[in-house]
Order: sequence, then C-alpha cells, then structure tokens
Amino acid sequence: MSLKMIFALIGIALVAFIGFGLYKASGLKSIQIIQTITIKGSKQEVFDMVKYLNNFPKWSPFLAQDPSQKYEVKGTDGTVGAQYHWHGNKGKDVGYQEIVAIDELSYVGMVCDIQKPFVAKPTFDYNFTETPNGIEVKQDFKLVSGTVDAFFMWMFGAKKEMEETNLQGLQLLKKAVEK
Repeated sequence: MSLKMIFALIGIALVAFIGFGLYKASGLKSIQIIQTITIKGSKQEVFDMVKYLNNFPKWSPFLAQDPSQKYEVKGTDGTVGAQYHWHGNKGKDVGYQEIVAIDELSYVGMVCDIQKPFVAKPTFDYNFTETPNGIEVKQDFKLVSGTVDAFFMWMFGAKKEMEETNLQGLQLLKKAVEK
C-alpha cells in the first residue's frame, strides 16, 4: 500500500469521524434533563434547603466531588438576585449560580454562569409538590450550546456525566433533609 493511499484512508476516516460527530452533536445543542426525587420532610424544610444558597454546601454534588472548593453567597440569601459563587479544582472550576425566580413553597429558578473549565449558562428550575409519600422535587436542567461545544460534549460523554451529577445532587438533597 502506498503512502498516498494510507494518507487518503486516514483523511476519509477523519472526515467520517468529524461528520458523525457533528451529526451527534446536533442533538446536544439543546439539552434538557428532568429528574425527580421524593423527600420525607415538610414542604417548608425541603423548599428552604433549595431556596437558601447557604444550604447548598449540604447537598452540592460539586462540593462532594471537590471538597476543597471555595464558595461564598453574595446578596440577600433566599431572595431573587442572591448568588452562590464557587472556585474549585485549584482554580480550574469557576462560576456562580443566581436565583432568578421564587414562587414561595412551589418553585425556585436559577441561572448558572460557568466561566471555567468551559463557558456555559445552564438553568435549573426546581418545582416542589406535596404527595402522599413526601415532597416531590422536580429538577429541570436546560443547557443550550453551539455546535463546537456540543461536538466536544458528545466526544467526552458530557450529557451522561451531567445526568449523573444532577442525580447525585438530588440524592444529597434528600439525605440533607432526611438526616
């Protein structure tokens, strides 16, 4: 086999990989992950665990994954405009989340501003419903990204990791309230 043919085959394989990756990435340009968990506790207790950002370290999956993470709450905790800032992974993870909407005892909306290791602005909506088995917390995560970011998310399996991290957070929320 000639050197020219080897380079042609490598080129074809590379084009096929990129083409397939861009096709798969098109499905990741808009990600929505909805998960629910039922927690035994009062609606006020469960709601306050989410509404007050000073409680977030008790159930943050990111702090569980990086216990050396530094964080601080800015603004009036538990109100629209309050922010939870973090610096973790030796300065490689930087960002904040901000409460943008509250409907007392039923809804908290948050927007994240992630600056490192990548730039993203996902949203988290939390809905609280009383059921016979406890308080159901429904987390609705949304992330919109460009084609290049979506390609790398596909390449590194980021959606699965996001699903696992969000589920870990809900499980830690349940544990924090039910302790």
